[in-house]
Amino acid sequence: MSQITFPLNDSFTKFAKYSIKPLIQGLPDPLDIAIFVMRDYRRIFGHYPRILFPRTFNEKVQVRKLFDRRSHLTEWADKYLVRDYVRRTIGAAALPTLYHVTDDPSDIPFEQLPKKYVIKATHGSGWTCIVRDGTAINQQEIIDLCETWLSTSYYALGREWLYEGIIPRIVVEEFLDCGTGTVPTDYKFYVFAGKAKFIQVNVGRYIAHKINFYDTRWNRIDCRLGRYENSDAKIARPETLDTMIDYAQRLAGKIDFVRVDLYEVRGKVYFGELTNTPSNGLEPFDPPSWDRTFGDFWKMRLR
Repeated sequence: MSQITFPLNDSFTKFAKYSIKPLIQGLPDPLDIAIFVMRDYRRIFGHYPRILFPRTFNEKVQVRKLFDRRSHLTEWADKYLVRDYVRRTIGAAALPTLYHVTDDPSDIPFEQLPKKYVIKATHGSGWTCIVRDGTAINQQEIIDLCETWLSTSYYALGREWLYEGIIPRIVVEEFLDCGTGTVPTDYKFYVFAGKAKFIQVNVGRYIAHKINFYDTRWNRIDCRLGRYENSDAKIARPETLDTMIDYAQRLAGKIDFVRVDLYEVRGKVYFGELTNTPSNGLEPFDPPSWDRTFGDFWKMRLR
């Protein structure tokens, strides 16, 4: 088994040609952004989104991308700055240990890091490198990957405006080891106006990635998301579910919607990230009625 897991992010590979420099020289105007968003949505769903009167969850993600300019959404999306928000809100104990942060990957102190760790870019989604054995890696390969991240605008990939203002940096964090040698199960809480309603559970990431949905009482929901299959295996109710719901709701505050991603590792809850525009609003629900159900819970506010 390779000692490094690189990001499985098709959009990064496809759109890596978009660099930060051209965007600084001349940002696209609002009409260009609107055309981009409408075209991408139609490519996935076969029709344009209802922007003035959105009904579905994915349509409301598009509206947030186009019109919601609350500055704290950028803070929440920043993989480094969000740590301060988590510390203030639920306490530092929920944060993976931070080993290093830099805008120059050549100064990552590889020799001083533990055997296992995770490297992330602050200004994108899915830009993650998992190192399982730091004694058996090609350091230059990791440095080159980080430099590619730093020179790439995630905003240019899908016009998610909240990534535009993030300072590109690299963070090195603790690997959350659940004893299996792989990443732990990921619990993603859909929180609407301060109340958790649904839980997306991701299992087998980087191996055989599958997704199930549950309500907050751990009743399974007959729902699929995008290209992901459901897991047929019984997923046990996490022992810290009540704590995770409490953390998710406190982190969400009263915002109309945010997805709060958490982990349970050896009986302890850890913070993953706050996701403002899940999957860029481009992952269909199956059956499609769930897109409307999730959307009905989202009473949109733009300020």
